[in-house]
Amino acid sequence: QVQLVESGGGLVQAGGSLRLSCAASGRTVSEYVMGWFRQAPGKEREFIAGMRWSGSSTYYADSKRGRFTISRDNAKNTAYLQMNSLKPDDTAVYYCAAKTGTIISTTQDRYGYWGQGTQVTVSS
Repeated sequence: QVQLVESGGGLVQAGGSLRLSCAASGRTVSEYVMGWFRQAPGKEREFIAGMRWSGSSTYYADSKRGRFTISRDNAKNTAYLQMNSLKPDDTAVYYCAAKTGTIISTTQDRYGYWGQGTQVTVSS
């Protein structure tokens, strides 16, 4: 129903910034929620931020609010995660995900569509 392809990960020094992109294709329904998650080896997958594809509603994990910003470009069918003031403990595989409906969820099980993940490594 929808395919997600990520880009923008890589190696960055502490204090730097990255912008992750998630290109969506194959949509067949009008209402989606986009979420960003991350997962470090041996740890649970962690919610970062979510937004409705339509409208202005967003929701951020408390620990990410102020440093990370979720956004979209509807014309390009692309969602973004802008990450600023990066820290070594931000190192993880970052995933974009999508779910149907309009309710922003922090629970990964609610999201049925996932990107392949992109590695972000923050050096000291």
